This record gives sequence, C-alpha cells and structure tokens, in this order.
Amino acid sequence: MSLCIETVKNQKDWESFLKLPWRIYKGNQYWVPPLLAEVREALDIKQNPFWKHAKREIFLARNRDNPVGRIVAVVDENHNEFHNEKTGFFGFFECVNDFEVAQALWDEVKKWLRIRGMEIMRGPTSPSMNDENSFLLEGFDKPPTVMMPYTLPYYLNLAERYGFKKAKDLYAFIKYAKDGIPPRIEKMVNRIKVRIDIKVRPFDMKKFERDAQFLKNIYNDAWEKNWGFVPMTDDEMNFSAKKLKQFADPELILFAEMDGRPVAVTVTIPDINQVLRRLNGRLGPIEMLKFLLYKKKITGVRSIIGGVMKKYRETGIIAVLYYETEKANLRLGYQWCELGWNLEDNDLINRFDMAIGGKLYKKYRIYEMRI
Repeated sequence: MSLCIETVKNQKDWESFLKLPWRIYKGNQYWVPPLLAEVREALDIKQNPFWKHAKREIFLARNRDNPVGRIVAVVDENHNEFHNEKTGFFGFFECVNDFEVAQALWDEVKKWLRIRGMEIMRGPTSPSMNDENSFLLEGFDKPPTVMMPYTLPYYLNLAERYGFKKAKDLYAFIKYAKDGIPPRIEKMVNRIKVRIDIKVRPFDMKKFERDAQFLKNIYNDAWEKNWGFVPMTDDEMNFSAKKLKQFADPELILFAEMDGRPVAVTVTIPDINQVLRRLNGRLGPIEMLKFLLYKKKITGVRSIIGGVMKKYRETGIIAVLYYETEKANLRLGYQWCELGWNLEDNDLINRFDMAIGGKLYKKYRIYEMRI
C-alpha cells in the first residue's frame, strides 16, 4: 500500500473528505447519508460557533490518490477549562477495514494533540459531545435516528487494536406507541400534578429567541455534573436551535413552569433520517420536494433532551413532561420514540426509561487513551 496522510487544503480534498462515507457504506441498507452541506457547515470555522473556542485539523488518508480514510483532530478550550483536563478529541472518523490506515490516521491526531499539550485522546466526537458522537456498539441491524451515528462493527476492532479503552458507553431505548402508557406512570403523574403547581406549555415559535434562551439555561443547569458535558455558549445554542427549527414540531418541545418560570424541558424531534436516506446527501430543488413529501410520512421521533434545573430535580416534574410528550406523540400519530442517548451509569434516567416502557435496543461507545 502506498499510503499518504494529508491535511485537507483545497476543494478536491474537501470533496474527497465529504464523499468518502459513500464508499465506506456502499451497499449498507442501514446507513443514512448525511447532508453534505451540514457536514461542511459543522467544520466551517466561520459558520459553526463551536470553533470560537476550539481548534481543529482535518486529515485525509489516500492510497495511490484514492481516499481510504478521514479524521478530524479537535482541542476544545472550553471542555478543558470546565473539566480541568488536557483532553483532545478525534471525530468524523471513517476508514476502510485496514488497520494500517486507521493507525496512520490516529497517529496524526495523536501527534497534533501532543504538540498542543494534550494528555488524553478521546472520541469519536464530531465535533463535540453536543453533536453526533461515539461508535455504534450494538444495534447494527437498525438504521440510526436523527443526530445519531451509524458506524461499522470493524471500527470497534480497529480502535481496540490501536490501544483505545472504553471511556463510556451510551444507551438508547425504544418505546412503542402500541404499548401505551403504564397505569402506574399515569397515577404517579396525577399525584405529582396534585402536589405541585405546574404548568406545561409547548415551545413558542413566535417567541423563538426567548424560548431558545430558556432551553439553554435549563440545559446548562441540568447537565452540569454529567460526564463529558460542556456548557453551550449563547452562539452555539442559537446555531443548534436554528437548525432544529427547520424540522422541529413545537408540540414536542415542552417546558414545565413553576414559580412563574420554565424549570424543565423535554425536546423530542421527528426522525428526519427517514427522509434523509432518500436524498443522498443533497438538498437541491428536487430533494426539497422529496423532503416535503416524505416528511409527512415519518413514523417515529427521538427524545433528545430531558432535563430539570437542580433546584427542582426532586419534584418528579420530568415524569410529567415525558407523560405529556407521550400523549403528544400519540395525538400526532407517531408509532415509536427513541429515548437517548443516556450515559450507561445514569441509573435514574435509565430506570425511568424502562419504567415508562422503553427497551434498551442500541449501545454506543466512546474511547480514550493516554497519549
């Protein structure tokens, strides 16, 4: 093999980087092609506000001018300051089933991170824990839901052969509408509503910026102690919210208000991956027509956020929000909901997801190693 690792510099390199997954997953019935414009935007230092506090380098592996692998090295200053670590990350990893290629890619990232004083390499995060992250560990016979990865089984073997160890596993649960709401959950929710003065309302699209700020405040307060969590800046939250606005349903973004202010939120979004798999990575005029057509045929949703401010965590308010979300899902005709991702050791939320009828159906893994 005549292997060469280069940084992405010109338009040809970008095209090779962006389109490599089509070669890696060719013939795979479960992989969902990402929108090429969104991948480029995620890595664009001018468009994605994440790069205001992070640095990156983009690498491409070629064998006799044929792209065979890719990776992005990341140092997030906010992460290291928040966690008092010297951790660098790798993301956007795709690779043919060849250890020599994977080794060369990780070696380049390791070298780049060492120069910048990092002591740990962790990933994949693309580009952060607030974005798509991890390798698929279990559930290869099912397509990914929106904003979740689908990776090939041999990625795990390549990572472990290189010397990576498990940093954390992530869980995803599936809940089917046909199973209904367990009676004990309904009784519990009714007791909570009697005990506390709570108001549940949907996201107000007419006051988008106000409610987006409420969401950020709750998110940053509720997840503060979670492994890998880094508070989102205002710019990052606005960036994410504007992307979600394109396909989100405000009836599935619910705030719980107490003491006259929002103190908890659940965000559930339609699984637009069911549409994206038909667009082949592009969103031109024809694809936009397809998007509008198939968007009406989406059968499921993904619950991506459920959080309560620390002061109100013992009230049971999150159960009320999930109950109201389930009722909204049923009213809107969705057949299933994916709950997650959850940290493997977040026993409270994992038990709750099972209590409301969820079944563990996918696992994901994030790796790390000292460098």
